[in-house]
Amino acid sequence: MSLLWLSYIAAGLLIAIGLAGVVLPVIPGIPLMFAGMWLLAWAQDFVHVGPVTLWILAVLTLLSVAVDLLASVLGARRVGASRGGLVGAAIGTVIGLFFGLPGILFGPLVGAVAGELMYRPGLHSATRVGLATWAGIIVGAVFKVAIAFVMLGLFAFALVF
Repeated sequence: MSLLWLSYIAAGLLIAIGLAGVVLPVIPGIPLMFAGMWLLAWAQDFVHVGPVTLWILAVLTLLSVAVDLLASVLGARRVGASRGGLVGAAIGTVIGLFFGLPGILFGPLVGAVAGELMYRPGLHSATRVGLATWAGIIVGAVFKVAIAFVMLGLFAFALVF
């Protein structure tokens, strides 16, 4: 099998795994999609997908990473979380990664509530911060899905036209 065909297969796998990773939190979806798109562009000597398209895709990839990292913290900040709540949300996000899907879903919530309780006593306020953190994660996930489909559309457009 030629190197060109191997490149096509690898690019297709990276894009498919990346697309799955948009909804599976353990897989860095959009960066893998970008890697697959870049590989396919390279395999075609950047004839169809050129530098401008790749730069736009790279910016969208960086935007998705930023959204992923900031979504829970921005959700907590929106309801006036204390520094403890913000730090707790960030720590809960990182620790949650080690506990699979339940940890990824509930780590930021638990971290935000625990951090908020350390700074401000009162379960009502801490729960509000935790739920806002969770809402931020959901909004971030919606943005990631939207960015993924914009990237796929832009890439397909560049390939065809």
